Amino acid sequence: MKHRFYLKFKKMKRLFVFVPAIFLVLFLLNSFVVKEKDAKKKPIKDAKSPAIGNIIFKSADGGQTWQDISEGLPEKLQREGVWRDGLFANDRGLYLRAGNGVYHNEPNSTTPFWTKEIFPGEQRNLAAGKNGILAYDLRGQFLQKINGTNKWSPMYTNFQEQAVRLDKTIDWMYENYKEREVRTVFETAGGTVLIGSNNSLFRSTDGGKTWKQVHVGDGRMKFAESNGVLLTTSKNGILRSTDDGQHWDRVISEGGLGIAVESIDGGFAAIVYNTITQTNSIHISLDSGKTWNAIGEELQPSWNSLLMKKIGIPQSSSDISSIKQMGKYLICGGSDGIFRSADMGKTWKKLSLPAIENYGFNLSVSGNVIYVMPGKGC
Repeated sequence: MKHRFYLKFKKMKRLFVFVPAIFLVLFLLNSFVVKEKDAKKKPIKDAKSPAIGNIIFKSADGGQTWQDISEGLPEKLQREGVWRDGLFANDRGLYLRAGNGVYHNEPNSTTPFWTKEIFPGEQRNLAAGKNGILAYDLRGQFLQKINGTNKWSPMYTNFQEQAVRLDKTIDWMYENYKEREVRTVFETAGGTVLIGSNNSLFRSTDGGKTWKQVHVGDGRMKFAESNGVLLTTSKNGILRSTDDGQHWDRVISEGGLGIAVESIDGGFAAIVYNTITQTNSIHISLDSGKTWNAIGEELQPSWNSLLMKKIGIPQSSSDISSIKQMGKYLICGGSDGIFRSADMGKTWKKLSLPAIENYGFNLSVSGNVIYVMPGKGC
């Protein structure tokens, strides 16, 4: 009897403990469901992205003051920098290809700094054309947006077919894709289109319907035009053409690569690599590239820097890598900073910029506005 009573008591005790536990679990589950429903009713606030900065700077007073106009660009550009062929400037401002869009900054714009247009393709290189912006990729897929429209249309669709037939070189691009690699696109004032590949230069005078191979080119060609004269960089210096790109002559050779060419008032500016001094040298011509003068000696790396380089002690190069003209000024960019000359390169003044870790400054000019992009080493 006592044993039965003890068992009943023990069961009831367990029941008194178990039932409240069940209610507790049900209460917690109900609270969770209510909170989840409430959460679905309320909009979820996105966490604020870190401030975007140090991608692009802009100056409208000759480099005296600078404005960071990075806000509105994709955040990844802060880490990776701007793709070297993914932008260009003209009198309408700066155009930049990034992410899924083409971004445009007008010279006189304030916040918001950028307008974005969704881009329909994967091409990430941009170039200026007479009729509108041209986008292209390594495999020679071209799209063009005609001025005054919002539509991107295929261009030069028969280029690869003709280029492969003209150039029989067997390289990695041909072995893998049966195509010619496209490095550069340039349209002259007269409408001639030049496409530089890793082996050749191709030329069209009928809007890309037919192409001819010009037997010069090595994948390092960057073009400039002034008064009907063309200049291009090459692996052996700077080349010049006076017949719309049909024939080319070497006008500057210091044993190394041509780094940059730009049109300036009366002629050109060029940067080449000198294999003897192991530095980049700057030259200008005021007679359309016939004769040249070296400038910017004071911008050359110090002997201490050169010695450190020769004995193998790593340090960032202070070589000048870009040059532009803006009004009366010549402006150069290198990892040491931005330099400005008001007397065509006789004397130089270093411009103040925020302290930014970089591998050289790239420059673009639109009217009286200069854009500066710190290189990220890409």
